[in-house]
Amino acid sequence: MRPRPWVAVLLDENTSAGGTRYEAAKGYFLGVTRAGGLPLGLPYDPGAVETAVEKFDALLLPGGRYAMPDAWYEGDAAPSPATERLDVEIALAKGFLAADKPVLGICAGMQVLAALHGAKLTAQVTGHNERGRQHAVRIVPGSRLAGLVGEALSVNTFHNEAVVEPGATTVSAWSDDGIIEAVELPERRFALGIQWHQELFAHEEHRGNAVFRGLVDACGRES
Repeated sequence: MRPRPWVAVLLDENTSAGGTRYEAAKGYFLGVTRAGGLPLGLPYDPGAVETAVEKFDALLLPGGRYAMPDAWYEGDAAPSPATERLDVEIALAKGFLAADKPVLGICAGMQVLAALHGAKLTAQVTGHNERGRQHAVRIVPGSRLAGLVGEALSVNTFHNEAVVEPGATTVSAWSDDGIIEAVELPERRFALGIQWHQELFAHEEHRGNAVFRGLVDACGRES
């Protein structure tokens, strides 16, 4: 085990401007670093997936705005920009999960993690895309998430889509208006998806930052 676990952070891209640049919010990297990990960004290179699964200790799938398969939706999908990200993201998620290495999905990353396990998404979420507003989430007692952050948390709300049917994942948090806010795969060493943008809290003392610690700490446990 390395002194600092290597955490692969899949990069986002500027889809709204043609996908000409990779992007990465610093909060993802800060959250992992403060939790004791070494975060390293991954580009969209299908040929690097096998090496990433072999060499890295954990995977973080970030938020982003891009088109997902129509079949993942209950109802119509929202019009979103095309991306080169999704195929690599799916391959990485499957590879890390098959190796039982820790995976954390945030916002779109959560949706991908859930959809790969039969979940359905909705593009008709209202009242959850308000920058600067926070709301409460209720966390399921006994869940992995509850073990990290407790049974209630105040989070930001910055999304138009969400998981509406959990498929084979286990729901571990809800908003008061019934939106699924977190899912997990209890049979895995660590596989957690959260709908809110925890990276935006990474620079402050926020109990939700424990999800980064959970990701990093899981690298050192036997499966």
